[in-house]
Amino acid sequence: MDAPVIVALMNQKGGVGKTTTTVNLAAAMAEAGKRVLVVDLDPQAHATLHLGVDPRGLESSVYDLLLGDEGADPRVQAAENLFVIPAETDLAAAEGELANAPDRQGRLTRALARLGADFDVILLDCPPSLGLLTINALAAARTVLIPMQAHFLALQGVGKLLETVGLMAKGINPTLKVAGVVLCMHDAQATHGQEVVSDLRAYFDSQRQADAPWKNAVVFDPPIRRNIKLAESPSFGQSIFQYAPWAPGAADYRALARNVLDRLNPAPTVPAEPVEPQPEIVILMPEETARSPRRHRERSA
Repeated sequence: MDAPVIVALMNQKGGVGKTTTTVNLAAAMAEAGKRVLVVDLDPQAHATLHLGVDPRGLESSVYDLLLGDEGADPRVQAAENLFVIPAETDLAAAEGELANAPDRQGRLTRALARLGADFDVILLDCPPSLGLLTINALAAARTVLIPMQAHFLALQGVGKLLETVGLMAKGINPTLKVAGVVLCMHDAQATHGQEVVSDLRAYFDSQRQADAPWKNAVVFDPPIRRNIKLAESPSFGQSIFQYAPWAPGAADYRALARNVLDRLNPAPTVPAEPVEPQPEIVILMPEETARSPRRHRERSA
């Protein structure tokens, strides 16, 4: 089996749909026949709970992997083709315990080299902060997805996320790339949202010739519409495909999964936007590419 595609889903702002997207994108890929592993790196354990796993009383978790239990195998099957490495509240202490540990940034990379070979795709649900847990995720990942809402402040936050990825690509993980942005809780009729998305697309288009990890990034279609079933399903420990498989949220994540998979693993017969080879070099960030997406236009009242 080929090496799995490892994708980090990150946003330093909470409440943007990151965990909902991690879980339901994983479930959609599993439904399509891919073997998928979700790694919950958030001490809140929301992805773990969303997939129906109770973090209380676990024999082992991602905490054990990061703290050096070489024999730990905390994988739990959540559905057909879908597994999770769960989190627990002890994970909150991991950053302090890892602070002075050797190879503290590569612990997850080593663990996934041992446990991830059985999977086609590994999705890493990052905490909403830039600490050692997120750094471990970015060190292990091949690519980054950024779930966000189409709001002005979120647009500014994307610029900071890109700077973070750029710093990682300079040293720890030179092959790291940004696949793009997933729009969550989206209202396609809102003028403000349309303008934010337009600004974001224009920024990515302006970076096509830049020597930066996001030079091929896109705003993925379709956006994930607001859907009450998506909000309800975590309380039942189910993905949207178990809870309401024909809801609009399920349709959106099915289509999104197809598009993400096509971009991560483009078929040779499909000419649309192939992924460029990843150079084994340190990417030097020019000053222009390190800036945030251009500020949203000022408007008169």
